[in-house]
Amino acid sequence: MIFKAVQGAKPYPDHAFSTRDWANVPPRSVRLDELITTKRELALDKLLDEDSTFYGDLFPHAVQWDGELYLEDGLHRAVRAALQQRHTLHVRVLDLDELRPKR
Repeated sequence: MIFKAVQGAKPYPDHAFSTRDWANVPPRSVRLDELITTKRELALDKLLDEDSTFYGDLFPHAVQWDGELYLEDGLHRAVRAALQQRHTLHVRVLDLDELRPKR
């Protein structure tokens, strides 16, 4: 199994993070089998495109919510890493668990 699970939606609230906000989140190493995808479909042309991150962030984006890591952006990069026999990936992780008010 490459990912922990595959979902077709984001179970967490909208975080309103901009591209600039994401750039301030330092990347960290994450195991692929800890990630839950928020997209079910993969575009083969994007998977095979070596310049797919040319205009975007080099690192995938994940959101931590209720103790789970959801891959919000970077599915193609994660699948490429798996195809290259890599088990980890550097990901920017936004920890919504830490940001939400304590109950």
